[in-house]
Amino acid sequence: MATDHGSQSRTRLLPPALRAPVEGRTWREFGYLLLSLPISAVLFTYAITTISLGAGLLITFLGVPVLAAGLAGCRGFGMMERARARGLLGLAVADPAPARAKERGLMSWVGAVLKSGVSWRHLLYAVAHFPWAVFAFVVSVTFWVTGWALFLYPLWQWVFPSHLDQSGIALYSEADGDGFYLDTPFEIGVTSAVGLVLVLASPWVIRGLTSVDRLMVTGLLGPSRLATRVSELESDRGVVVDTAAADLRRIERDLHDGAQARLVALAMDLGLAKEKLTEDPEAAARMVDEAHGEVKTALQELRDLARGIHPAVLTDRGLDAALSAIASRCTVPVTVEVDLPSRPAAAIEGIAYFTVSELLQNVSKHARARRASVDVWHTFDRLMLQVTDDGRGGADTAAGSGLAGLAERLDAVDGILVVDSPAGGPTTVTAELPWRG
Repeated sequence: MATDHGSQSRTRLLPPALRAPVEGRTWREFGYLLLSLPISAVLFTYAITTISLGAGLLITFLGVPVLAAGLAGCRGFGMMERARARGLLGLAVADPAPARAKERGLMSWVGAVLKSGVSWRHLLYAVAHFPWAVFAFVVSVTFWVTGWALFLYPLWQWVFPSHLDQSGIALYSEADGDGFYLDTPFEIGVTSAVGLVLVLASPWVIRGLTSVDRLMVTGLLGPSRLATRVSELESDRGVVVDTAAADLRRIERDLHDGAQARLVALAMDLGLAKEKLTEDPEAAARMVDEAHGEVKTALQELRDLARGIHPAVLTDRGLDAALSAIASRCTVPVTVEVDLPSRPAAAIEGIAYFTVSELLQNVSKHARARRASVDVWHTFDRLMLQVTDDGRGGADTAAGSGLAGLAERLDAVDGILVVDSPAGGPTTVTAELPWRG
């Protein structure tokens, strides 16, 4: 195993164009194209036969179930094709939704299969893939076999029987007494060079051919875009609901443990001060003074809580002023650069604000940084945010930290969070949001 690892390491030192012919990916893709011809021939024959039989029998009752059985068989072949693409092309395509019958019984199942767009897309794949498989097989085998045959010609050209002249150089083949035979070193060298060019070009030809197969498998054998989008929206709705519930719990906890507790204590202190007002005016004054301090503290906590819900400065003055206010409360110096042609949608603006706020909180608590920066700009109908610090690094969304929850929130609105934080720093977190929600 150590020898294999060493050979693989040496192979990686070669440029991609030179190592492509011997890479496992090239051989797997070539094997995929070789298998496509017999498999697609069987699938094409099955599809045409069953669908033609079902269509011919539509004048009788048997045509409908035969047609449904043909479509169901195409879906079975599609499952095999997805597995083959996954194993040889590394293409992970989710299984489409099965044809679900509303009621039990054969006819209900037949109706579900015939009404399913997935079934008809599998039939289209069965018919359309066969001519493409023939073309891809011929092109890939021609390039591959011809390239290696010409490249290795010096090793096997001795198999041709030939006459020899006085100097011992082969001139003519016995099979064709007056035919030309590649025998000189120059001709052999040119032949091998042409073969080398074909060998080096073959992997890229094969990858181009398999890219079409990838598109066909993804577009015809996978779930429809509408179904995928519906699934994404359902997932996003769940994230939004969970996020809203978590925010409500946080607000309730902050009110209960913070301002509410202080106001209760304040009411008790004022009650005691009222009782002592006639007996001990000085003690009552001290208690009122302490209550005044508690009022200020409670008011500050209520302001912080309101700012956490939706700060007034964001509504009134936009992201530039709101992010500058956040930066002023950070424990490290933060520079803020906002370059926006106008204000984005209110919901997107709020998400951007809370994203930067949470990232700067992470800088204050965990980064051990000396400075940080916030950059905001607009490009191609997307709002871009980038928070950078020179701290210790090591931040990771996969570690179950607050960054993971932040990434889920952004994903709920078709946003993206990218974290670049090598050990030792620096850390750069880039967020991308739609300009309009």
